Amino acid sequence: MATCGVAAPRAVVDVVLSREQGEGRGARVRRSIGTARLKHFDPFVMLDEFKVATPAGFPDHPHRGMTTVTYVLPNAGNGCVEHEDSVGNAGMLRPGDLQFMTAGRGILHAEVPENETTCHGLQLWVNLPAKHKMDAPEYQELRASELREASKDGVRAVVIAGEAFGAESQIRTKQAPMHYIHFTMSPSSRLVQNVPEGWNCLAYTLRGRADFGRCEDVDAHNTVTFSNEPGQDGVVVQTTSESAEFVLISGRPNDEPIVQHGPFVMNTREEISQAFADFQGGKNGFESVRGWRSEIQYRTR
Repeated sequence: MATCGVAAPRAVVDVVLSREQGEGRGARVRRSIGTARLKHFDPFVMLDEFKVATPAGFPDHPHRGMTTVTYVLPNAGNGCVEHEDSVGNAGMLRPGDLQFMTAGRGILHAEVPENETTCHGLQLWVNLPAKHKMDAPEYQELRASELREASKDGVRAVVIAGEAFGAESQIRTKQAPMHYIHFTMSPSSRLVQNVPEGWNCLAYTLRGRADFGRCEDVDAHNTVTFSNEPGQDGVVVQTTSESAEFVLISGRPNDEPIVQHGPFVMNTREEISQAFADFQGGKNGFESVRGWRSEIQYRTR
């Protein structure tokens, strides 16, 4: 049994199947958070599982008030995603690579597959607290070889943010504290993973079947949300005859109003209107977008 010392496990509140929908230009995603049934899960406002190849992609689009976390799954082929933005960053995310992009007060960027080889990954949107929404844009990137990993009793953990089995991520999440761990469980294994008390927590399943608490036989593409009661400090996951692969994501709630309109995540409708005006006028944090166009967006159609 892989355990991290949990005194009071959380209960499953809901299990929601993620269905395919269109996004970007010609792309298809399975949306977890950000649907009618699970609109927001403070501090998280969207979670997509994407499988995309050119000519589909995500051409130039702005952000304000949030962080995007893009994780290219490590065992899903050779597809890569290229990125480019208005403040001078550009690069390639290969299988197993990770990127935290804090948009803060404003950024314009594009994310486009390298070629016709399918890129498979996850993108999470994290709402920044009001006091950090107008921070300067910031990037944190780790290559697959730089991600901390640990294994115990048939359970393997890739630590994107936070800690598991004594392995701790290098990623800083001080603006919006969170944990994000990619687990792979062998058949007949058990995981007991600590989650900070008071944080909201969910699992998104990628492959196989697992029992989450008393919710049995959860298969791929489901979002499992957990209770958040005083004293509850972790989750328990069990596999039987099949292996399972999922991500476990938790974060400290902001406990602030959330108003989202497309790529802008703010606290009031007035702030959303201001974000649109600033973007269109290239001001108040969006100065870098004036006249900027990515080169990679032209691979999409």
